[in-house]
Amino acid sequence: MNRKHTETNAAGDSEQNQPASLTESPRFAPPRTRRDFLGLAAIWTAVGACAAAVVGAMRLPMPAVFPESNPKVKLGPPDQFKIGSPSYRPDLSLWVVRDDAGLYAISTVCTHLGCIATREEDGSFSCPCHGSEFTAEGKVTGGPAPKGLNWLALSLSPDGQLVVDKVNTVKAGARFQV
Repeated sequence: MNRKHTETNAAGDSEQNQPASLTESPRFAPPRTRRDFLGLAAIWTAVGACAAAVVGAMRLPMPAVFPESNPKVKLGPPDQFKIGSPSYRPDLSLWVVRDDAGLYAISTVCTHLGCIATREEDGSFSCPCHGSEFTAEGKVTGGPAPKGLNWLALSLSPDGQLVVDKVNTVKAGARFQV
């Protein structure tokens, strides 16, 4: 018979014949607690938030709204705008008005949050969304709007049509002489 010599530990047990400790067995491991789950959930939430922030930061240099190709739009011949009868262009969100002093164009885009102001029967404007009020000349009379409605630059094209520039504003009260 061949006996193997094994070392014994301080308790006298041999290391080869010793069974695995019960604390090392996965069967007898303590169950996961709610605290473990919440800790993992917090870690994964933080990782997700960081990933979303990185994606947002990478998207930041790209414009969300692209500018229009040409901010200058032809409105038609100037003689089609009669004195005392304002013309509304819903596609451009502006009113073209002709009075004794000349022509002018007022944007109906509210300077508060960009809602479209409506023109009342007395010529004044009001924002239906947040309650800003404007005079017929676009000056603020009430509400949260920080400034009056924009007056847009008018010009005459080479073919004789009235052109509005939706980007360039002029001082309120400026008229275009035809």
